[in-house]
Amino acid sequence: MKGPKDPVDHARTTRPHAGESMKDNAIMPALVVIGLALVLFVACLSAFATGHSDVGFTVGSLSAAGFLVGSLWLAFEHIRVRRIEERWYADHPSVMKQRPSS
Repeated sequence: MKGPKDPVDHARTTRPHAGESMKDNAIMPALVVIGLALVLFVACLSAFATGHSDVGFTVGSLSAAGFLVGSLWLAFEHIRVRRIEERWYADHPSVMKQRPSS
């Protein structure tokens, strides 16, 4: 049985990380930040295309910061899920460990 904070569905899947983003809502803010960074990137391209290079550099740096923050957030959350999974396998030694799909 899965614990209350375990995002991996051990009983119904052979691929432990399939649907990780659907079961674990802790990454949703990171996806929103990456989406906003994408919008800022398009605004950066638009600013450069219209000749506003100072605005383009400002919006471009905000976009780069957004992509960096969102990507780091996703990486840390994936590491957290992997640790929870390793802890589950340590508590259930009779279960054969599956290779992660991610």
